[in-house]
Amino acid sequence: MTDGVKLVSSSRPGPAQAAHPPVRVREGSPWIGLGAVITKEMADHFTSIRMIILELLIVLVSGGTAYVAISNIRTNISQDPFLFMNLFTTGQDPLPAFIGFLPILVPLIAISLVFDSINGEFTKRTMSRILSQPIYRDALLMGKFLGALATLAMVLTAIWLLIIGLGLLTLGVPPSLEEVVRMFALLLATIFFGGIWIALAMVFSVAFRSPATAALASIAVWLFFFIMWDILASFLAQGLSPMQFGTADEVLAQANLQQTISRISPNYLFSEIMVAILNPAVRSLSIPFLLMGPPAGALANAPLPVGQSLLLVWPQITALIAVTILLFALAYVLFQRQEIRA
Repeated sequence: MTDGVKLVSSSRPGPAQAAHPPVRVREGSPWIGLGAVITKEMADHFTSIRMIILELLIVLVSGGTAYVAISNIRTNISQDPFLFMNLFTTGQDPLPAFIGFLPILVPLIAISLVFDSINGEFTKRTMSRILSQPIYRDALLMGKFLGALATLAMVLTAIWLLIIGLGLLTLGVPPSLEEVVRMFALLLATIFFGGIWIALAMVFSVAFRSPATAALASIAVWLFFFIMWDILASFLAQGLSPMQFGTADEVLAQANLQQTISRISPNYLFSEIMVAILNPAVRSLSIPFLLMGPPAGALANAPLPVGQSLLLVWPQITALIAVTILLFALAYVLFQRQEIRA
């Protein structure tokens, strides 16, 4: 037995058995080599020209938005218990706030990491050579996914630290514990959001042998949800729940239906997460609250505790994780059914 592979054959082969080579049976855990694949993928990502270009773009965007936010905070905001949260939510024309760039930057980074992760191995004719080693298909696919997700997590963490560091240097006050928790929760939600696009790009990388086709398909799906889905949700709500008399109940029913359809989009779920985490005044994501505002009373403007804000968007976070798992399972099934020849 060598390298976790055992040759199995009969002690007295017959005439039919002599014409066939021994059967190669792998032994051990199917996750053998997972750590090596993750390490190799992360090394390839961080040393590629593609990542260097993305890093320059990220530094320009995050530095520019942080500079605009700090300038506005100094001039317009004096006493704010959530001062550091404004670093992510404050913008100035023509440059939007940093959270306005996240639905664009995160999918592009995620897709660029893995659109050629599987079909690139077929293009370079290295897939059969990799699988000839004691590495299972399970470990290869999971390692490529986790390597891309870890790379994305490190990039996003660097962006967060850059913005917070600029805030510490220029504002001169440290963030409160609740602000730290909220910013960390937003970082985790952003990683989960990027995981969807990593899994989607991996599905197309397995389904299409051309890396260019996989990249175009992934970007097309992202653009569909980013641009067209809100328009389509509005048309579907008007068709499924038409208003006959224009009453308040009809308007509310159509708005609720439109919100339900819009939540199919990962971008909309992520926008709700950002609103609830970065704005402690948001106490509900329902249509009546968003349209009419909080109810009148002494606690109308009281900030919501961070635990309650997280409970408010827990279904959205769970949906992002569930979609990521489903997409990865689809890529796994497609990859297991593919024939790989030397």
